[in-house]
Amino acid sequence: MTTEVTIIGAGLGGLVLARVLHVHGIPAAVYEAESSPAARSQGGMFDIHDYNGQIALAAAGLMDEFRGIILEGRQAMRVLAPDGSVLFDKSDDGTGGRPEVQRAELRQILLDSLPAGTVRWGHKVTGARTLGDGRHEVTFAGGGTVVTNLLVGADGAWSRVRPLLTAVEPEYSGRSVVETYLYDAGTRHPAVAKAVGGGSMIAAKPGREIFAHREKGDTLHGYVGVVEPLEWFAGIDFTDAATAPAATARIAREFDGWAPELTALITDSDVTPVLRPLYALPPGHRWERVPGVTLLGDAAHLAVPNGEGANLAMLDGAELGQALAAHPGDAEAAFTAYEQAMFPRSAEAAAFGEDGDEDPIQGLLAAAGGDGQSR
Repeated sequence: MTTEVTIIGAGLGGLVLARVLHVHGIPAAVYEAESSPAARSQGGMFDIHDYNGQIALAAAGLMDEFRGIILEGRQAMRVLAPDGSVLFDKSDDGTGGRPEVQRAELRQILLDSLPAGTVRWGHKVTGARTLGDGRHEVTFAGGGTVVTNLLVGADGAWSRVRPLLTAVEPEYSGRSVVETYLYDAGTRHPAVAKAVGGGSMIAAKPGREIFAHREKGDTLHGYVGVVEPLEWFAGIDFTDAATAPAATARIAREFDGWAPELTALITDSDVTPVLRPLYALPPGHRWERVPGVTLLGDAAHLAVPNGEGANLAMLDGAELGQALAAHPGDAEAAFTAYEQAMFPRSAEAAAFGEDGDEDPIQGLLAAAGGDGQSR
């Protein structure tokens, strides 16, 4: 009988792993803290790259389903100066290798592709310990446990599985993002909608940036980046609607002199803004092989967002699933092969774009493909 793989976390990486294992006839159980697929928002729009995310979906046998949820025209990219002048404008002619989808829709495709009962909802992990001989025990809130000799931590930045492999923890990157939404932008926020264009828009100067996506339903999803220590944000209350105006006004002051169609992505948010401090593991972080357990996605290589994270998590899941299928009865060989490919790949991705810190516009043009680079 084939040993069941225990996966902690039903994010995109964990679900791709479960799906690729299913394709190869290998049973898996996915334990997820959320109570259901609809327990929380799954984030906004993101692009699926032809050199990692699409490779993963092909391995999962889900390319047709993926093509069915692509948002046409959303690969368009604009880079603006703080005064609103256009520095770079790339339309979506349908030939780009990074089509955009809604994260929730992609997650649902993966969930629908798995046998009923694969995902065990409402299982929040509180800890994991080694039992010896490659076996590990995972403990859940409420006292339940599961023992496995094939454990994969796909449980994100604050992974409960990671301590089995390394004592290293994420550290604050020095950057935070304030997340906003503008609804019915074409009619209610026409100047902002024009500035964003048909896909994505970004404007930046050292230490400050405004990024926006055009999502479904004429929604603009904004991300306002601020480089400051955590203590700087301590006096800004993002907790509820009553404090939101003061919070957005304080953030907006950091963008004094910027074009109003850009700062409106801060001040005109139709939801209470959310502060998201950005954490990262040390660049090039890796661990010694520990029998019976490995990590994927942010649990393995959390980095400051640069467009690669979710795509890398999916590729991790696909390659780990393929490695387990290629080494039947020898999980250690599979885990070793997977980690040897994953470590350098994730280190390279984490380093991408860091040179843009001194000249943010050049870094953004590189990320947009405006300088001929592939990503």
